[in-house]
Amino acid sequence: MEQLDCVVIGAGVVGLAVARSLALAGREVLVLEAANAIGTGTSSRNSEVIHAGIYYPQGSLKAGLCVRGRAMLYTYCAERGIGYQRCGKLLVATSAAQLPQLQGIIAKAAANGVADLVLLTRAQACAMEPQLECLAAVHSPGTGIVDSHALMLALQGDLENAGGMVVLNSPLARAHVMADGIELQTQDGTQLKAASVVNAAGLYAPLLAREFDGLAAEHVPPAYFCKGNYFILAGRSPFSRLIYPVPETAGLGVHLTIDLGGQAKFGPDVQWVSSPDDLVVDPARGDAFYAEVRKYWPALPDGALIPGYAGIRPKIQAPHEAARDFLIQGPADHGVPGLVNLFGIESPGLTSSLAIGAHVAGLL
Repeated sequence: MEQLDCVVIGAGVVGLAVARSLALAGREVLVLEAANAIGTGTSSRNSEVIHAGIYYPQGSLKAGLCVRGRAMLYTYCAERGIGYQRCGKLLVATSAAQLPQLQGIIAKAAANGVADLVLLTRAQACAMEPQLECLAAVHSPGTGIVDSHALMLALQGDLENAGGMVVLNSPLARAHVMADGIELQTQDGTQLKAASVVNAAGLYAPLLAREFDGLAAEHVPPAYFCKGNYFILAGRSPFSRLIYPVPETAGLGVHLTIDLGGQAKFGPDVQWVSSPDDLVVDPARGDAFYAEVRKYWPALPDGALIPGYAGIRPKIQAPHEAARDFLIQGPADHGVPGLVNLFGIESPGLTSSLAIGAHVAGLL
């Protein structure tokens, strides 16, 4: 049985960021990835937005890691030549009932250390984006977009330059907690023993944690899958900034984002599903998209939305429950030396990835 220092399970953006931090700290790191490439799960099926840290409760991991991670990410992308754009975002109120929420959003952001939000009148917002319709808006100049795949390739490069390795097509079958480490067995029968293990398996993190013999079941939350469908806009984007409605309960509403190539897309919506493999976009869901988008872009033409792709949010709360914070469990939480579980790493996980990496390295 091969003896290892650190094993990270999952080569999405968060797993790679964690592995990079550990390797740069001098640890010997091996990343096990079940798929045949890095970043094929949630990391490749999102809006690629660099979030400012606006929405999250003060003192939460989401708030702290997002704000810290955003600064780290902008610096990292600039240093490494990774494609990004600090394009800004308008968060819009399209009904009178939403207007009071804008001030609350500004206050919540300020409590999180985000002090650059500006409340705009309808005229000011429409001067910035002439195609926009709203009653008022909040401008977030710190919001941006990033080439998530280029980011993951850079993280992998840093890991490998520091002596680490990513092994693809290596799904974990089971794990056994020992007094002197954690024994791992992949589905092909390979057996490893590691001093430290980080479960960064995203959607599958709770399922994987249940396979750890020696980890009490009470420390493993249930997994819920919240699908988000995206529709692509045919033709040129009418906006140069991201446009977000006032947030909903389970998501941030059907918003407009732009990729680095200028392609506009709308989504994600909120669809609770039973399987993390439910990734087909039902064209019929586009009917609801038209109604939501036309609240802030009335000129959206009929037939302009094309089914795009879907992603799954790794929720750890049921549809009727309040949103939960990131759940990052270290040995002090569950009592297993050397084990860190990452549960519920949904948005702003991409923005927070470098900060999560540093945080986990600190726990170990």
